[in-house]
Amino acid sequence: EELLIVMTIEEIIEKASVVLAEEFEIDPETITPDASLKDTLGLDSLDFVDVVVLVEQHFGVTLTGPDFVGIVTFKDFYELLNRKINGE
Repeated sequence: EELLIVMTIEEIIEKASVVLAEEFEIDPETITPDASLKDTLGLDSLDFVDVVVLVEQHFGVTLTGPDFVGIVTFKDFYELLNRKINGE
């Protein structure tokens, strides 16, 4: 029986911010809902693979390329995680 962990959007935001700040060695203060995910983290295409791995490790959900279409800001990213985690 699979245990589904429900997280609130606040919990997702808090955890994702910490994980991303640590992984990409940036100041957590620069991670704001309206900030550009790509620019803030300095992502290139290979780094997106790291993001996918991080999400799998910390949130137990798998993201694919198409999931990132239209994901510009951290808010977009958090909402994507929320949909994946809570199945909305």
